[in-house]
Amino acid sequence: MDIILSNSSDEPIYKQISDQIKSHIMNGNLKSGDALPSMRILASKLRISVITTKRAYEELEREGFIESFSGKGCFVKSQNMEFLREENYRQTEILLEKACERAKMCGLTIDDMKQMIELIYGEMLNE
Repeated sequence: MDIILSNSSDEPIYKQISDQIKSHIMNGNLKSGDALPSMRILASKLRISVITTKRAYEELEREGFIESFSGKGCFVKSQNMEFLREENYRQTEILLEKACERAKMCGLTIDDMKQMIELIYGEMLNE
């Protein structure tokens, strides 16, 4: 599991970690029951504080993506497919909201946006 941190990102480091682990779970790279690296090992690998990795893991557990067992570590939680679909919808809405904000700044119309989405989506289907 690769996690890449960006110092230039507006997102806090713990959020970058939790978002990337979430992404690995949602796209199937991490499956139910898979063990996550210990907080200390991940912190050492990323050269960050254990407190930061602890916060990322706590967020993932609160959101239902992982579960922790005392003395054993953290594991990917068995996921309800409806939950994963809803999370994917939520992530897509966030990205589309950002795209719409940018489009409005540039003066693009909704028809321009629809055309762009159809073109991009169509190209992705042909890959």
